[in-house]
Amino acid sequence: MTGWLVILMNGLTLSSDNPTQTMSSIDHYENFPVASWLCPAHLRAPVMAIYHFARTADDLADEGDAPAHHRLTDLSEFQHDLGQCFSNSQVQSQRWPELFAALSQAIQQHQLPAQHLHDLLDAFEQDVVYTSVGQGYRTRGELLDYCRRSANPVGRLMLHLYGVTDDTSLHQSDAICTALQLINFWQDRSQDLARGRDYLPAGHTLEQELKFARMLMMQGAPLTKRIKGRGGWELRAVVQGGLCILDKLDAQQSHPRLMRADYLRIAWRCWRM
Repeated sequence: MTGWLVILMNGLTLSSDNPTQTMSSIDHYENFPVASWLCPAHLRAPVMAIYHFARTADDLADEGDAPAHHRLTDLSEFQHDLGQCFSNSQVQSQRWPELFAALSQAIQQHQLPAQHLHDLLDAFEQDVVYTSVGQGYRTRGELLDYCRRSANPVGRLMLHLYGVTDDTSLHQSDAICTALQLINFWQDRSQDLARGRDYLPAGHTLEQELKFARMLMMQGAPLTKRIKGRGGWELRAVVQGGLCILDKLDAQQSHPRLMRADYLRIAWRCWRM
């Protein structure tokens, strides 16, 4: 599983608009592969559990035409089931039994921090509320605070699985994840606007924000050399994939997707790193 790319879920192209469908019944296109062979085999199950958790919660917040209060109710139920994973009682999810069974196992086996998972749900709830009232972001700082909860927790969860806990690595992961989240916003800007959602900070241009995302990605890039083995190569692909999407956005391509030639270029850039 390309773990750091879980946070690109907001930018996936979906084939269904039914928010009540399960993970298995919604087809998601991703610019980056899920269940990457670069991920160490012993980490694939917990990473997939985290992905399904985040992807499903995002679907509850984002997909279909359910009113805001229904979405918030669903997310509240989802939050309750998450809480059971960290309690001494057995998880008994009525709506998502397989999802929370897998997540609970990952939490127990790897001691996943609860705050990161709760932060993700908090960000999804904010999306629902902001969209319902047409609220945007007044400053870049406000947007970055949202990314701190919607994107950065995933990178920190991945580092936790890899046993990396030093402050430098955590900050570099935050930079990469925030950059990926911002790239995701800008590649799907037309779709977000159609949904009544605008992530572009007031007074800022898209060109400025593309440059800022690139700067963040370069700040985080040294982390690729701090993660050993397959994980380091996976993260190189994450960074170079994000930069490739930025190149396409700079060329004013709308909703860019990675093609075969792009993957070859990404592989070459990874080798050069």
